[in-house]
Amino acid sequence: MRHIILGTAGHIDHGKSTLVKALTGIDPDRLKEEKERGITIDLGFADLKFDDLVVGIVDVPGHERLVKNMLAGAAGIDMVLLTIAADESVMPQSREHLAICNLLGIKDGIVVLTKSDLVDEEWLELALDDAKDFVKGSFLENAEIIPVSSKTGENIDVLREKIKSTANKVKEKTVGGLFRLPVDRVFSLKGFGTVVTGTVVAGAVSLDSSIEILPSGLKGKVRGLHSHGMAQESARAGQRTAINIQGIEKDEIRRGDIVAEPGRFLVTDKIDVSLSLLQDSPPVKNRSTIHFHGGTSETTARVIIYGLDMEEKNRQEIKGGERAYCQLRLSRKIVAMSGDRFIIRRFSPVETIGGGLVLDPSPKRRRKKDGLSDLVIYNRGSLKEMIYEKINAAGIEGITAKSIEGWKNEELKVIHGIIESLSVKGKIADIQGMLFSSSIIDFLKSDITLRVKEFHKNFPVRVGITREELKTHFKGLDRKIFINLLSEIDELVTEKEIVRLKSFKAALTDIDKVIRQKLISALDKAGCQPPLKNELAKNLSINEKEMEDILKLLAKEDALIRINDSLYLLKEHYNIIIDKIKAFSKTNSEITVAEFRDMIGTSRKYALPFLEYMDSKRITIRVGDKRKIL
Repeated sequence: MRHIILGTAGHIDHGKSTLVKALTGIDPDRLKEEKERGITIDLGFADLKFDDLVVGIVDVPGHERLVKNMLAGAAGIDMVLLTIAADESVMPQSREHLAICNLLGIKDGIVVLTKSDLVDEEWLELALDDAKDFVKGSFLENAEIIPVSSKTGENIDVLREKIKSTANKVKEKTVGGLFRLPVDRVFSLKGFGTVVTGTVVAGAVSLDSSIEILPSGLKGKVRGLHSHGMAQESARAGQRTAINIQGIEKDEIRRGDIVAEPGRFLVTDKIDVSLSLLQDSPPVKNRSTIHFHGGTSETTARVIIYGLDMEEKNRQEIKGGERAYCQLRLSRKIVAMSGDRFIIRRFSPVETIGGGLVLDPSPKRRRKKDGLSDLVIYNRGSLKEMIYEKINAAGIEGITAKSIEGWKNEELKVIHGIIESLSVKGKIADIQGMLFSSSIIDFLKSDITLRVKEFHKNFPVRVGITREELKTHFKGLDRKIFINLLSEIDELVTEKEIVRLKSFKAALTDIDKVIRQKLISALDKAGCQPPLKNELAKNLSINEKEMEDILKLLAKEDALIRINDSLYLLKEHYNIIIDKIKAFSKTNSEITVAEFRDMIGTSRKYALPFLEYMDSKRITIRVGDKRKIL
């Protein structure tokens, strides 16, 4: 079964609601005030059912003060029924509604001349000519114009068939994407609780599904589903749907919120966009405030102008008829995806002045030198180019496939197919679930290697740089990714926590060789009571850091034994201690601290750390106050 949404458009009192009732038998005016005044104040709903097609109808108000309600109804519309009263012809809201439909990217529709029974044939011909001139240059330029009378029924059947044939040509919304329903009504039913209505713009939802209300983040569960007056097990993209929500109160949801699959969407207050102004729009200045309408949400936003379309230079205003790349900084957080449409209205007086396309709902911090090449790709590139650019723009932080699913309104299998294709072609790399462009990975590997080389050059005595010190140069890079990259760089080797070039060997300078000899002499003279590292540095008037580097190198060369971070013992003296332990063990299986101290002729200050070191090497093992000799 195909599901298509048709929206009415047109000036107040041009017969939209009466026409919907004539077509469907359903009165879309649901409010008492609407019935008393004979005008549509809020959104009304009806449907037309054919054999394998359901056309959901959203009837919108035509009064200029209610255009924001009309915009809420326009969310999710696939085709439009533009009504023009034959006795009044084109009026101000006819123009504004057609402009809105153009800006929202609606591609299909029908023009209807209502109230044809109120005019004679000559007048009707004039009205037809006016309507043709009016839609020239718009998406309705080649649409059929059908005169009808809701009162006499003239051409109602013809219009109904035309709706069917047009709807069958319309491309259905994506069902394989993430579930999203912009809320246009919220109410409570006794015995059921909270109910929201809207058009499912992507994906599908089923009974008992978990859902999330955004931007608030409240979690709930689908208790019931209704579509076109019937209970449903599930609802899919293109359906007008009522959802009975369990776990969330009516007052916690409002028009403009999104019912969505939990944990999949980014809530944002900044979006990069392509913005087009209507031809007769007043200029929009940089940093000016406008009304923003996206989906069923409405808020205000500040316009930051990046530059005109095809032109990367600063502009302080956008003139009527121009298109520009901008950032909209919203006063209220929303959910948006790349490819979503929006409308802007003048702050005061309130009137529709433009609209456009969301390019990036999670924009990077942009500097002047960055240019606008990424936005040009998001605006005009293929889906593959867009996804690659988003991965590349993520830089060293990377991005998950899940994040891309919530960024671009597209079928998930299509997104994953493109990611796989980019990976196979070597354009991107998947490292522990994070996606990076291959150029970023190549840059990181090269930069890591360069920093290790620089470290060796600056500190030739040191064996290598610690992994933690090296990581400080790559603050945006996840630690696990960093360690993974280290293992993939052929030129490098990691030994415990030290990273070095495979080809590197620590070498002493002439000055370092003098220091080395002084150190060995001092340690040899001290025997089994060597001075601590800081004492050595002070006694020999050597920088403690330089001292430490040389001590570590001597330990690596096996000239010294590193007892702990502060204590080093000459290898010759260590061997003497081991020989004495061996000799002692021939007649004793255990040794006390005092016996060990006296045996090697030292003090308790040294005996304890020496024994602890031998414990770590499994030469001895502590048992109570004694050491068992292994």
